[in-house]
Amino acid sequence: MSTPERVTAAVLVIGDEILSGRTKDKNLGYIAEYLTRIGIDLCEARVVPDIEDEIVAALDALRARYTYVFTTGGIGPTHDDITADAVARAFGTGISINEEAVSMLLERIPRDELNEARLRMARIPHGASLIPNPVSKAPGFRIGNVFVMAGVPAIMQAMLDQVAPTLDTGVPIISEMIEVREKEGDVAAPLRRIQEAFLSVQIGSYPFFEDGVYGTRIVVRGRDAMEVRRAADAVNAMASSLAAAREAPHKAG
Repeated sequence: MSTPERVTAAVLVIGDEILSGRTKDKNLGYIAEYLTRIGIDLCEARVVPDIEDEIVAALDALRARYTYVFTTGGIGPTHDDITADAVARAFGTGISINEEAVSMLLERIPRDELNEARLRMARIPHGASLIPNPVSKAPGFRIGNVFVMAGVPAIMQAMLDQVAPTLDTGVPIISEMIEVREKEGDVAAPLRRIQEAFLSVQIGSYPFFEDGVYGTRIVVRGRDAMEVRRAADAVNAMASSLAAAREAPHKAG
């Protein structure tokens, strides 16, 4: 079976604590790097509060547009952990205690401590399959093209490892970074010409200021290794040319 050229994904981060700034999100960057490495393009990310209507609306928009949607947060034992209910509503299905999920919880929690609050973590939308959680045992779940994972980074990462082997993946993106000691405004025009010559790659420029020196990091990304290499060579040649032009007046003096 041939590898699809492009598999896409979105991330939906759920939680009032993220939007208020009380909790700093550590999941989005990790997921982005992870998916890129295995050949899935992360195309969009959204952050929504713990409001069911907002979660449902975001899910409906993202799952229709991308191959996969990964959610983080809102599947714990407290009253504001409403992600599972929102997902069930988005898919038009019921939700109830899942006995397989209960068994997973009992691997870590004594039965006499499995109170009503902890049982909330075993409420799973009907038709969903469970995502094992080797860290704390409370599972995530998959329904359709949506993967519902914990917000705690260590648990989310463990769940993503469980999920990854089941995913369709495309041709991985290759990238090369070239750092030049030129201001972004000075590289913009020649960089545009390089981009126009290499339409199968994406070229991004990112200015920086370090140790009193302005510069630009130029990233060349694409799926064709040879084209990425050729475009990177063109960027290096451009940087050498600009540096030589900058040094010429000093030599002439």
